Amino acid sequence: MPTIIAIIKKELQSYFNSPVAYIFITVFLVLSSWIFFRTFFLNGQASMRAYFSLLPWIFLFIIPAITMRLWAEEKKSGTIEILMTLPVKNYEIVLGKFFGSLVFLSLMLILTFPIPIIILMLGSADIGVIFASYLGTFFLGASYLSIGLFVSSFTNNQIISFIISIALCFALFIIGEEIVSFFVPQILVPLVQYLGLGTHFDSIVRGVVDSRDIIYYLSVIGISLYLNTRTIQNNS
Repeated sequence: MPTIIAIIKKELQSYFNSPVAYIFITVFLVLSSWIFFRTFFLNGQASMRAYFSLLPWIFLFIIPAITMRLWAEEKKSGTIEILMTLPVKNYEIVLGKFFGSLVFLSLMLILTFPIPIIILMLGSADIGVIFASYLGTFFLGASYLSIGLFVSSFTNNQIISFIISIALCFALFIIGEEIVSFFVPQILVPLVQYLGLGTHFDSIVRGVVDSRDIIYYLSVIGISLYLNTRTIQNNS
């Protein structure tokens, strides 16, 4: 545990010792708030449903940008060789990098809290639905992070990591949508819908926190981190 905490601190320092973290946070907050409030007052409803429907698509670009450097930069600079010679286990490094980026993502979400406060001041929004939506967003973001971290372990080129992460996260998000399941044999539709990140996200943001959705996200995260550990082990 002390090793993982040390790596988490190292990753957070690498974010905030450069303008990168501040740029990501500013772009995320300004873009999401602007798009949401642009139509909020026209709808005349005290609801954040439209806001949370935006976040998966904004995360689709923001999160791969966060994860693209986690392994790629280590390989490009050669520090991965030093890292692998230290008395730490591969899974500790992977968990440290993942939780470091997850703390950063959590900070981004915390900084959006003024939005629900404003909504609650303007009307009688459903606090339970807002809480569930934040929970769903957190798990979706964590899944994107684990996938992006896994992809980053394959290359020393951050741009390639960024593009592949976007493509993979996008594919896993829409696989359960009707536009995709329409072309799938009927017998496989339930399976395809279950595999979709977006299907479980939509379920949670409706205010229904089902243990099956949580288990699904934890499974995606666990499998991605396990494959990441195996990849690093094979390359070391």
